[in-house]
Amino acid sequence: MMKNKFTILEIKKFLHKKGFVISKKKSKKEKSSFGSLPRTLLTSTIIISIFFITPLIIDLTKQNVTFSKEFENESKTNLKKFTDNQDFKTDNELDKNFLFDDVFQFDEQPTDTVRLSASTIQELFKSTNYNLRDVRKNKLVKPISLTLLPEEIKQIENTKKRKDLFIQIILPLVIKENNYIKSDRNKLFSILNKNQNTSAENNWLKSKFKQYGVVNKDLSTLKIRMDEIPVSMAIAQAAKETGWGTSRFAQEGNALFGQWTWSGEGIKPAGADTDSTHKVMKFKVLQASVKAYQRNLNTHSTYKGFRSARAKLRDKNKKLDSIFLSNYLDKYAETGKVYVKILQQIIRQNKLDDFDDAKLLPASIDLESLI
Repeated sequence: MMKNKFTILEIKKFLHKKGFVISKKKSKKEKSSFGSLPRTLLTSTIIISIFFITPLIIDLTKQNVTFSKEFENESKTNLKKFTDNQDFKTDNELDKNFLFDDVFQFDEQPTDTVRLSASTIQELFKSTNYNLRDVRKNKLVKPISLTLLPEEIKQIENTKKRKDLFIQIILPLVIKENNYIKSDRNKLFSILNKNQNTSAENNWLKSKFKQYGVVNKDLSTLKIRMDEIPVSMAIAQAAKETGWGTSRFAQEGNALFGQWTWSGEGIKPAGADTDSTHKVMKFKVLQASVKAYQRNLNTHSTYKGFRSARAKLRDKNKKLDSIFLSNYLDKYAETGKVYVKILQQIIRQNKLDDFDDAKLLPASIDLESLI
């Protein structure tokens, strides 16, 4: 018996006549094809966004890191912030090896140490219109740097004239040294407020660490030590230690501040015990004595309290008050508090604080030729 063969098309026609609707069943693959285009677009958008945004994120991250490093560097190198809210617990150790190297250099320099007479010096001051009355009024000091005190100063019977001459001689020397310190201090802050320093600046810092006996490169200690000495206090101490320029130490060794030494050259005190080994430091010129005095107050452990009090005044933007700061010099002499009272009396009676804000005029060739 023959089997009839029907094609798919004939079957579809037959079923259609009978009322059946024939549709093709979709495979899983075909079903999943629906919505694939939107997903493809979404995925592409995400991928493109990642490639576009990632560099921006990386750049922003780098900027944040850089800012963080700069902020950290600035906070570490800005000395004002570095010592804020501290009790000045630094300034403890001292390296004495290089403290007075720049002082000793005066001995190596060729200097015309001609001792002028008191009358010659007075005439020099007169011819250059240098007098204390004008200084008190105008706050300007003639840059006359004498190397030696006149022997005749002790022969001036008029106390005021003797004192005035002594002040006129010492005043330019003290301001000159303070100017050196002020210049160094400004340079210190300029260097420390930079994010990067040159090799020359780093070498300069190293030299100052040595000069001020700072160990471990302690910047906070350097800031505390590298500062000025009030002019009125320096003059008062010089006046007290030398009897207004008449002492043997001042005349023979330019020793204005009676600093002691246990090594090297010095002048043996007349009333010292035979067992005593200390001497009074002697200097080639007066300027060296002033520099050594300032270095002593700025580094010796005995005067740490003085430096701390001075630093606190600085942080409060207050004037360096010599009457206040002299309270911390009770260990400068064996008489202690009595010594402090004498200094304060000298400052007040002679109105030495008038010179605290005096400025040194620039040196001129004409003025130099008169000396």
